[in-house]
Amino acid sequence: MGLLTPDPGLVFWMIIIFGVVFFLLAKYGFPVIIQMVDDRKAYIDNSLKAAREANEKLANIQAESERILAKAQEEQSRILNEAATTRDRIISEARERARAEGDRMMAEIKKQVETEKECAIRDIRRQVAVLSVSVAEKVMRAKLADGKAQTELIDRLLDEMIETSKKQ
Repeated sequence: MGLLTPDPGLVFWMIIIFGVVFFLLAKYGFPVIIQMVDDRKAYIDNSLKAAREANEKLANIQAESERILAKAQEEQSRILNEAATTRDRIISEARERARAEGDRMMAEIKKQVETEKECAIRDIRRQVAVLSVSVAEKVMRAKLADGKAQTELIDRLLDEMIETSKKQ
């Protein structure tokens, strides 16, 4: 017999064995294979669904992080503006305090200078008065060396005092 022409008995047994194998596969093998393929398909579908959900969550997280970042930048800007305002206010207050302190010190210095000036003027006046009295005393002693000149001076001074008291 040839290879290309099979024996009818052999074909019969091949068909019966094929039928039995097909029956056994159809009864026991195919349901298991189909179940495994269905399980694999469900696993892949669940994985795809989980991947989509993860992508959605990632997009939500990215949007939330961008929102938080924008809020943080806004807060940073607000804090920096507030700090700059506070800095300017503190500098302005310090300048005003320094100006007020300078004015106060200048007033105190002027007052002290005025007081010292008055004291110096009083001292000079006192010294001039003492000196004038001393000079006058020496001049009067020289002029009033005799008794007649003394009497004339006393009379003249008394007359001036009486006239002054009458005018008042």
